[in-house]
Amino acid sequence: MLFDQETILFLKVAIEKDGLLELPADGNSMFPLIQRGDVCRFNPCSPSSLVKGDIILFHTDQGQLIAHRFIRKEANHYLFKGDTNLGYDLPATPEQIIGKLSTIKKHRYDVSLQNSSVNLWGNLILALPVLSGILRKYLNWKSHYAEMWSTLWRKLNSL
Repeated sequence: MLFDQETILFLKVAIEKDGLLELPADGNSMFPLIQRGDVCRFNPCSPSSLVKGDIILFHTDQGQLIAHRFIRKEANHYLFKGDTNLGYDLPATPEQIIGKLSTIKKHRYDVSLQNSSVNLWGNLILALPVLSGILRKYLNWKSHYAEMWSTLWRKLNSL
C-alpha cells in the first residue's frame, strides 16, 4: 500500500508525540519473525543510534512503508534488507526513517525484540545469507501449493 506525503508526515508526528506507533504487518519479507496480521510496535529512534540487525520502519520515495533489518550506513544513506529478500532495499536517507521495532503482537502473545531467541534469529539471518534464499523458496512453494489447492477446491465445489 502506498501513502501520500501528508500521511507519512502524520505518522512521523504521531510517533514523536505518542512515543510509539502500531501498524499491522502486511507481507512476508520478514517471515517467520513477522507474519501478515501481526501488529508491530515502533518507537522513535535516531538514525545515528541504529545497530546492525535493528528492524527499522522507513518509507520509500514512492510512499511505501517498509520494516526491514538495518544492514549498514554508507555515506548519508542507510541500507536495509528483509529477512526473506535476496537483495537490499534502495538506500534510505535519515529523513525516511520513522522508528525502530520494539514489540510484535502475535495472536495470543507479545514478542519483545529484547527476547534472546529473537536476537538469535537476527544474528543467524545476518550471518547466514543463504537462509534468506531458503525462506524465499519455502514461501514460493507454500504460495504455489496453496493456490493449487484453492483452484482444485473451487473446481470440486462447482461440480
